[in-house]
Amino acid sequence: MLAILKKEINSFFASPIGYLVIAIFLLLNSLFLWLFKGEFNILDYGFADLSSFFLLAPWILIFLIPAVTMRSFSDEKKQGTLELLLTKPVSHLNIVLGKYFGAFVLILIALIPTLLYVYTIYQLGNPVGNLDVGSTLGSYFGLLFLIAAYTAIGIFTSTLSSNQIVAFILAVFLCFVFYIGFEGVADFTSSDFINQLGMSSHYKSMSRGVLDTRDIVYFLSITALFIMLTKLTINKEQQ
Repeated sequence: MLAILKKEINSFFASPIGYLVIAIFLLLNSLFLWLFKGEFNILDYGFADLSSFFLLAPWILIFLIPAVTMRSFSDEKKQGTLELLLTKPVSHLNIVLGKYFGAFVLILIALIPTLLYVYTIYQLGNPVGNLDVGSTLGSYFGLLFLIAAYTAIGIFTSTLSSNQIVAFILAVFLCFVFYIGFEGVADFTSSDFINQLGMSSHYKSMSRGVLDTRDIVYFLSITALFIMLTKLTINKEQQ
């Protein structure tokens, strides 16, 4: 698994993909948070907190993570190397996990520079340091779990087609459905059960600084579900 993970990371940074993903994520967030006028602009918000960033980031990641994961298995299938990879003395689960953590680490690297936003808000507070640390930490944990789930969905859709664009569109669609789709249906039906099936309610709960085990179990379950679906799909490829 570690060999595959290293290979994935090296392949990301051996091409412009890794650098482009990090640059786009930071550029889009910075433009909306500090430059563009609107509801996400921190300077116009009037309060020293990062709620705008944590509202915006999931929407940017809905498109960015599928762009990273779309090549994971699609590229292997297109080049005809997937069959060769599956014959290696490595379990199918380790192959999936290697590719999964490779993509996850890349997105994590893109997230690390946003800690500069925390420092900036900390300094802009009146008085200096007037920042809700608990809420900020909870939001970062929520974002990490959200990234884990998005990445698992993206890895899964990359096994469904040898066309990377198809894999990208499917991943964006599924991430959108799981993040906001269930909430939309819940608003229409007034069903709290349906609302709890979506990522948005659990993410917002964690963003309040409350690390409820139900939210953690939810995200881990979604992540594990799509990792297992990925494993089952590549098992069928070998048959």
